[in-house]
Amino acid sequence: MTDVEITYIPIFLSGLMKACGNTAPINIKNKDKWINQTRNRWSELFSIPMLHDSPAGFPPNTLMIMRALAALTVLKPGKEGQELLVRVLDVLFSAYWVEGKATAEKEVFSAILGGVLGEEIWGLVLNMLPKEGKETLLRNADAAFKDGAFGLPWFVVVNEKGERDTFWGVDHLGLVVRHLGLERPGSGGWKAFVVRFLGEGV
Repeated sequence: MTDVEITYIPIFLSGLMKACGNTAPINIKNKDKWINQTRNRWSELFSIPMLHDSPAGFPPNTLMIMRALAALTVLKPGKEGQELLVRVLDVLFSAYWVEGKATAEKEVFSAILGGVLGEEIWGLVLNMLPKEGKETLLRNADAAFKDGAFGLPWFVVVNEKGERDTFWGVDHLGLVVRHLGLERPGSGGWKAFVVRFLGEGV
């Protein structure tokens, strides 16, 4: 199996963390340094361009961005909306983690989203922020909490047999691969995932 259908769902992360009494890693002594080291290890392993040090002011308040993304999924549901969402996420990632731009500032993310979506769609999304964007983001966070989520990334995975399971953290993608029955790459960054969780030669 090589094809997977992926649906990205924006949620209110702070709301989820509060609901389950979790603490952001950046606020935990020693772990704040560890997660940055680990981020650099994964970026090197998968050849993902990324700043070595966290951008200035990390972590930023991304509430308005998340409301915008949630509003976009309402405005453009289905495959078209997901394709637009992925394009926006890619550009936001590059702007923040590669270029170090202050993407949480309204003028910055407005320019980015307007450039990707076009002014007409971006204008509609902006009008949806106070109501549809806010309500959808909260609803998605509540659904994630009820599903057992306590942080991000949170994966809800259904394989070809209809078997459903959940996984947390980028370092558990090897288990996602196994649950889906995907072909297991034997080189590069994926080898680290596969060997760690499935064993050498499995």
